[in-house]
Amino acid sequence: MSKFLLKKYASLLPYTPGEQPKTGGYIKLNTNESPFPPSEKAREEYLKAFDKLNLYNDPENGALGAAIAKRYGLKTGNVLLTNGSDEALAFIYMAYADAEHPFAAPEISYGFYPVFSQLTGARNVTFPLKPDCSVDADAFVKTEYNVVFANPNAQTGTFMPVEDVERIVAASPERIVAVDEAYVDFGAESSVGLIKKYPNLIVIGTFSKSRSLAGGRIGFALSSEEIVSDLKRIKYSFNPYNLGRAAEAAALGALADEEYFSECTARVKQAREFTRAEAKRLNMEVVDGKANFLLMRSELIDGGELKDRLFAKKIIVRHFSTPYLSPYIRVTIGSMDEMKTFIKVLENILKGAAK
Repeated sequence: MSKFLLKKYASLLPYTPGEQPKTGGYIKLNTNESPFPPSEKAREEYLKAFDKLNLYNDPENGALGAAIAKRYGLKTGNVLLTNGSDEALAFIYMAYADAEHPFAAPEISYGFYPVFSQLTGARNVTFPLKPDCSVDADAFVKTEYNVVFANPNAQTGTFMPVEDVERIVAASPERIVAVDEAYVDFGAESSVGLIKKYPNLIVIGTFSKSRSLAGGRIGFALSSEEIVSDLKRIKYSFNPYNLGRAAEAAALGALADEEYFSECTARVKQAREFTRAEAKRLNMEVVDGKANFLLMRSELIDGGELKDRLFAKKIIVRHFSTPYLSPYIRVTIGSMDEMKTFIKVLENILKGAAK
């Protein structure tokens, strides 16, 4: 780092994204992307927008905001559009977190939460997971702090029922509760229906997973009009044109193609359940998740070594070195053919480890 960097950032530990291989030939199961391309409607709308890229687009992203509001039964004033859901989370921390107002999060969850806490000068308050790797709803009901958690939870995939989410939100109207629903479309239930009842709830979503637009960087936050107004104050102080014309057009096309959305999410769920059953057949311990990934481990081999052996066979999975997660690998659900290959390679590796 340079001598000019402010001292308060000297100890900042940035979030590390999953590996993006520079060459082909890999089965990429490490960054929770969709194995399917964007819908044809998304492609068509994207190409239409190309000829207008010389012009600034609507800084409100009004067309997409209206489409999202309609889908979720809300008003356009309840919608904020952002460059991926990470930017929505950043705006939430910038608006509501500081030394006196930390966000409490699960000890094991999305790696950006502690980064945003450090960046905003807030304490990193966490609560341990329960023995089954699920988020402890009671701990968040009792805390006095703002709350953020992914549901289904990042890294584990476990899902908190909406009635427990409501208990957390209802426990104190004086705090913000942010529910990160990046993986909700793969078999879980959204908390969006609670927004009309609780003005302190923020639900964060993304087009990166279930809408096959990870490269488009399209996210959103849904909340009361007052909170969205707060977040827009931060957005317009940062970059009013934060979601580009082409990305917005692709998102509109994807949102209009519900048939393709349903088909892709159904295929991911089918491949997930196949992978879960086959991994258990191989005596892997598999966390009961409802995301587009599975967290699993074997008594025969450490997670880091298993990740390396899979990589040697051209299969990339995610491994985290923290003590809790170190025994595990996190496996994104790809196409059925990709998951069959993964299981075949995994079986051979485990047979070798058992000798």
